[in-house]
Amino acid sequence: MSKAIRIYETGGPEVMRWEDYDPGQPAAGDALVQHAAVGLNFIDVYHRNGTYPLPALPAIIGMEGAGTVTAVGEGVTEVAAGDRVAYAGVPPGAYAEARLIPAHRLVKVPDAISTQQAAAMMLQGMTARYLLRGCYNVKAGDTILVHAAAGGVGLIVCQWAHHLGATVIGTAGSEEKAALARSHSCHHTILYNQEDFAERTREITGGKGVDVVYDSVGRATFMKSLDCLRPMGMMVAFGQSSGLVPPFDPGLLSAKGSLFLTRPTLMTYTAEREALLEHARDLFEVVGSGAVKIEIQQTYPLSEAARAHQDLEARKTTGSTILLP
Repeated sequence: MSKAIRIYETGGPEVMRWEDYDPGQPAAGDALVQHAAVGLNFIDVYHRNGTYPLPALPAIIGMEGAGTVTAVGEGVTEVAAGDRVAYAGVPPGAYAEARLIPAHRLVKVPDAISTQQAAAMMLQGMTARYLLRGCYNVKAGDTILVHAAAGGVGLIVCQWAHHLGATVIGTAGSEEKAALARSHSCHHTILYNQEDFAERTREITGGKGVDVVYDSVGRATFMKSLDCLRPMGMMVAFGQSSGLVPPFDPGLLSAKGSLFLTRPTLMTYTAEREALLEHARDLFEVVGSGAVKIEIQQTYPLSEAARAHQDLEARKTTGSTILLP
């Protein structure tokens, strides 16, 4: 019998149960995937604690995984049994040894990418792709600010933006995390616990401000992030690890320099299959070329997902983390 992590109610890490689970056989349009690894992401915490409500309970959380297709349903043309595949995004259900998933959400993993590497990079890497090429088209000569620069998305954004010719400023919570960000192409690091990151960003840019801010932290950083932007700069709020951003008067964007604000999601940017494949192709290209290195910093048994969540929420993790069935 296969096993999975299921939740019957929302709450802390203790609501996750490791139990027997039969995924069944694929219906028309579906594929059955045997996981080799599952990605750990902050959106999993939001689903577990109810910040982002799930369609129904009980449920299996998890938005990213990689493995091998073992069976396909009628009409499936995207993948075949034996294919090495990866995915990121809806529907949730990755915290399982095996799962059913719509075949159109799967992408084939190139030979140059290991299965564990694929599980560690799809959600964070395709997020980095839409941040850098969708929300704001980063180009040579731009200056960007990345919060949580030593996190999974942060390390990828730092490297990819550097590859595109941008100057990268990153915030971090410790010197160890700042050093990790610098070793991944972050040009300037700011310890947000010791420095006013808005003032320091202005100093680094000679008072001009940055072209774009990428903020996954939310409540603790949002308002000061606006002060880091040049006139008509872009604020990209794509997470809220410190809590939800309180409501504010949009006139503030005008007062601070006719700023732009977007709150994107990977699910919107990859809703159509061609967009999904485009994001994956670009990601595989920069990783395959060596421009972006995906390093798995932590691994946990899938059965110990609760411990992984505790470490993630306590900011004890850096870079990419995977759960091993």
